[in-house]
Amino acid sequence: MVKSRKEYSRAHHGPADVIVGKKGVTSQVVDEIKRRLEKKGVLKVRLLKTAIEVEGQDRRQLARKIAELVGAELVGVRGRTLVIAKRRSSARK
Repeated sequence: MVKSRKEYSRAHHGPADVIVGKKGVTSQVVDEIKRRLEKKGVLKVRLLKTAIEVEGQDRRQLARKIAELVGAELVGVRGRTLVIAKRRSSARK
């Protein structure tokens, strides 16, 4: 799931790493999330109200969609903020 408690704590308590704005989930947003996820491992993403309206989905549905698009695990959704983590390779057990 999450690499370490420290990483999860930093993502959970710190500011959002990526903010999804009025254009919604674009390819540029997905690329940025992938890049930062590769670098940090755990990421906090904030959804603006306009992003939810543009996408026409519930915030939880949108969170699952983002996690699926970037190939990450959805750790949690609180309000319009979601925490996603890089999937661990199945080789490590």
